[in-house]
Amino acid sequence: MAIACEGGARGGAAARWAVRLLPWAVGLLAGVLVLGPALGPGYVLRYDMVFVPDLSLGTVLRGADGFPRAIPSDAVVAVLSLVLPGDAVQSLVLLAVFAVGGAGAARLVSRAPWRAVPAGGPVAGPFAWVVGGLLAPAAAGSAYVWNPFVAERLLLGQWAVLLGYAGLPWVVGATARLATARPAAGFAGLLRALVPAAVGGFSSVALTALTAGPVALRSDGAGGAGGARRGRRGRAGAGEAVPGVRWWGRACLFALALATVSLPWLLPSLSSGADTDPAGVAAFAARSDTPFGVAGSLLLLGGVWNSGAVPAGYGEPVTASVRLLLCLVALAGWVWWLCRGRPRFGTGLSAAALLGFALALLGATGPGRELLAWLIDLWPGFGPLRDGQLYVAPLALVQALGLGAFVRWLTGHRAPRGDDASDGPGGRHGTAPPGTGSLWRVGLAVFAALLPVVVLPGLLWGAGGRLAPVHYPGEWRAAQAAVAADDRPGAVLVLPWSAYRGPDWSGRPVVVLDPATKLFDRRTLWNDDLVVGTPGGGSIVVSGEDARAHRVAQALRPDPRTGLPERLDAGTLGALGVRHVVVSAPVDNQFWSGVEDLSVVVEGPDMVLLRVDEQHVRPNKAVIPGLEVTGGLVTVGAIIWSIARSGSSLVFQRSGPSAGSGARKEIPK
Repeated sequence: MAIACEGGARGGAAARWAVRLLPWAVGLLAGVLVLGPALGPGYVLRYDMVFVPDLSLGTVLRGADGFPRAIPSDAVVAVLSLVLPGDAVQSLVLLAVFAVGGAGAARLVSRAPWRAVPAGGPVAGPFAWVVGGLLAPAAAGSAYVWNPFVAERLLLGQWAVLLGYAGLPWVVGATARLATARPAAGFAGLLRALVPAAVGGFSSVALTALTAGPVALRSDGAGGAGGARRGRRGRAGAGEAVPGVRWWGRACLFALALATVSLPWLLPSLSSGADTDPAGVAAFAARSDTPFGVAGSLLLLGGVWNSGAVPAGYGEPVTASVRLLLCLVALAGWVWWLCRGRPRFGTGLSAAALLGFALALLGATGPGRELLAWLIDLWPGFGPLRDGQLYVAPLALVQALGLGAFVRWLTGHRAPRGDDASDGPGGRHGTAPPGTGSLWRVGLAVFAALLPVVVLPGLLWGAGGRLAPVHYPGEWRAAQAAVAADDRPGAVLVLPWSAYRGPDWSGRPVVVLDPATKLFDRRTLWNDDLVVGTPGGGSIVVSGEDARAHRVAQALRPDPRTGLPERLDAGTLGALGVRHVVVSAPVDNQFWSGVEDLSVVVEGPDMVLLRVDEQHVRPNKAVIPGLEVTGGLVTVGAIIWSIARSGSSLVFQRSGPSAGSGARKEIPK
């Protein structure tokens, strides 16, 4: 008997470890399958995804005169680059997107209370728990990180946004626990869950506010008040009551936590004086990338504004139709879970998904675009609403959890009602072995869990080779070292005067933000205007936010076609505070040849570094603003406090309810 009990205990411990590790395994496996070659040596360069060797923290903190978009994501990369090579840092953060996101969605499903159907049902007893307890979380985790939203944002290079997206399930779970936890403990748990959004920056925080804000206002848990009382007794001990936090208290705690993690970019943005161009409303509006129009594309979690970020084969009628069927099944599973299980975060997350879908559609209509343009003119803080497709992220979480609930239903579990939630894994019900009728349901559940991958094969193995790493040429590293060795102050001017280009040395067609803008350990001056092509063959120019860059453009008057000036003048460059000029593309016309007080430091086929004689340079005061440093210290200190308070971290936090080279490149529309 003792041996049997010991064997049962070992089996139970193994099952618990399997449930605990499976979510992370699902996310990591999805990340490896998606990234593939991108995890090898070298740097993946695509649109906004620009990692460079030895990124300087001082460069990130000095930033530009516009909105501090690179803070704190680039600051975190710079800190990690002190101990790891830059390409290893990139692989780490990209893999973290899938591991954290997949684990978060899977744990929201696995931590929810479920019970098996009585004996004789479709899949009964321990078999039901093993299949449903492992397969349903795997389905939710894979669906959350393998969908058109992730694919299109990844192909846009928006890794910081995806990191905030990966943290959404954790924030939803932590926000829901505010209803039953002590205020200090709930606030600490929420801060830990907000770490991915804190790294992601302002877009990630805005997305988190949209997703979890309604959950904070409306957090009605499974089992109602009785379930809440059980959760409080489970944490506080028998007879010790934990005071519940009312909706207004939860809203205040949530807002305080968001403000705390936003300080690194929020404080400097208040004094940046940045302006937002309303032309971006039309440029960044959602577009149709499936046969079902804009609304249908958004329902399928696609519809990104950039046609160059659509994965191969996604918009084909067959795959799009199967994807639509998958979305409808997932939504049906979510409704079933809401009606039967009543998850504590259910009502709030549903409201967030509906609101996000409405925001995504807003820019696709004439009146909606006019409204957004008026709001941005009124206050630049409404600028993030231009990229409407971003806000289907709550719908992506709903669909992922709904698919997990559907798999639970297929494997014979049903959501609890009231006190039924106390039934443990396998419940008190029958232990009949699975019959023929149950096996086909299990097979269908496995197929449903794999269907997100099947209908989006274009994301597999580096998005079909579109995420392949490259190496920086030797002259780029030589120029970086030469600037670092120069002890004279002054900025680096980056030419050609165009933000996005296609470098020849990448070895493949790619559009990327000029890596020279991040390569050097001092302030860089570059053209932050964005040119977006229109379906009719025209283009929309979205003006940049850096006032100093505008002054440079007025002084140099570069050719709009090539982005190069007709001639350089050392006196003009010095008056602009420029110490070095970088030409980061092969050019035929050496417009710097023969210019006095301008010397060539590094010259190669893809990089030329010029130095302005120091007697001409009148550099601006190169200081690191104290607002960024202060905000970063407060945020980091708060996160460290939250981890130390619980002796935990994000990893162990429970999730869910308690129980042409050189030429300007246009971004395709």
